[in-house]
Amino acid sequence: MKQIALIAAVVLALPFAATAQTAAPTKPAAKAATGSTAAKPPAKRQVTRKAAKAVEEVTPISEGPDAPLTETDLAVAKRVSLGKAQCELGADVTVTADEKKPGFFTISTKGQRYRMHPVESRTGAIRLEDPHAGAMWLQLGNKSMLMNQKQGLRIADECQTAEQVAFAEEMKKNPPKSLFEGADAAKK
Repeated sequence: MKQIALIAAVVLALPFAATAQTAAPTKPAAKAATGSTAAKPPAKRQVTRKAAKAVEEVTPISEGPDAPLTETDLAVAKRVSLGKAQCELGADVTVTADEKKPGFFTISTKGQRYRMHPVESRTGAIRLEDPHAGAMWLQLGNKSMLMNQKQGLRIADECQTAEQVAFAEEMKKNPPKSLFEGADAAKK
């Protein structure tokens, strides 16, 4: 049984071995005659985090093609909570409105900056997106979060501005009605 398996493996491997031999790169005759060796690529310099952050801070966010905003998007933009939001694990996110382009925002955290615009949400949550970077800012009444959709990661979570902290305190004092309270009342 072992011999049959070994023979089958050898038979299957033969076509691959032949392909590998014919695909082997050959040196050009001119280089072989001169005896020169292939030039090594230049060594890449490493950029320090401090230098990268300094460049990031002074580099304007791309002002390439902007998404056209509808009246609904502009209405959502008016409800965005601006300022510095404190997040869990000591992180913070700053949301500033773009003075030149109404409805656009700059979201910055940990040396990262995103240029975002509102996107209509069926749930009523405020949603800002940067389609180029794949980032999304999701803002509820009591908290917000910054996510990278391309990588599937939360960049900052449980973020709250002063407005949202006050809203969360109000929710604790007067909790919202349960979804099922209305259904129970109808049965009685």
